[in-house]
Amino acid sequence: MTGTQQNILDSQSVSGRYLFPQSRRVIHPFMVKVDGAELACYRQIIDPARFTLVHFHGNGEAVADYVPWMAYELSSLGLNSLFVEYRQYGDSTGKAQLVAMLGDGEAVVSAAGIAPERVIAFGRSIGSLYAIELVSRQPSIAGLILESGIAEPSERFLKYADLSSTSITANDVVAAARRSFNHQSKLSNYKNPLLILHTEHDNLVDISHAERNYQWSASQQKKLVRFSDGDHNSIMEWNQREYFKALQDFVNHV
Repeated sequence: MTGTQQNILDSQSVSGRYLFPQSRRVIHPFMVKVDGAELACYRQIIDPARFTLVHFHGNGEAVADYVPWMAYELSSLGLNSLFVEYRQYGDSTGKAQLVAMLGDGEAVVSAAGIAPERVIAFGRSIGSLYAIELVSRQPSIAGLILESGIAEPSERFLKYADLSSTSITANDVVAAARRSFNHQSKLSNYKNPLLILHTEHDNLVDISHAERNYQWSASQQKKLVRFSDGDHNSIMEWNQREYFKALQDFVNHV
C-alpha cells in the first residue's frame, strides 16, 4: 500500500467493526488538536510535580465513564490524571480508526506539557494498544500498566471483522497488524517498570495475552497480578481492594 491509501485496519470492515464510538461526554474537557481531529480529553492536576497517569479506555467505553470518580481515586494515590478520548468518542471529532489514532496519545501528552519521565501510561483492553504505542514512541516513560490488555491485536480484529464484501483476507489483517501493532517488538524495547492486571476468567481477552505481554517486556521490574474473581468488564469491581493496592504499590515503586 502507498502512503496515500487507507490502511486496511482503518477500513469500515475492520475498524468499523471493532471500535464502538460512545456519545457520553465530559464537562469541561481538555481539548487537544491532532492530525485530522480534536480530542475531548479530561485532565486533573493535584500537583504539577507529581507523576501523571495517562489513561486509555476500552473500545465500548468513554472518558465520561471514568471521570470524575477515577480521577479522584488516582489523586488519592498521589497521581495527576489525563484521560485520552478517542476520535469520534464523546465530544471528539474525526473518525475512530485503529491505525490513524496511534499517535494521538503522544500528541495529548505533548499538548499537556508533561515530560515523558513523569508519565505512567495505563491501557485497559484496547487501550493497551495505545499505551504500548506511547511507551514505544517515548521509552523514557516512567511506568506502564496494562489492564485486561491485548498481546496479538489481530486475534481480536479478526473475531469482529467482516471481510466478506472486501478483497481483504485474514492474512492481510494479520500482516497489517504486525506492522502497526507488533507488541512483542514494542515491549522488547521497554525497560521501565511494568504492571499487568488480568483476571483468570477474562471472557473476552484470555489471560494468555497477559502472559505473552509479560514475557515480551524487557523490563526487569515487571509484575503480573492474576485475579481469581471477576471477568473482562468486572476486574476492578470484583477486586477493588487488591486492584488499587497493586496500583499503589506500583506507584510507590515508580
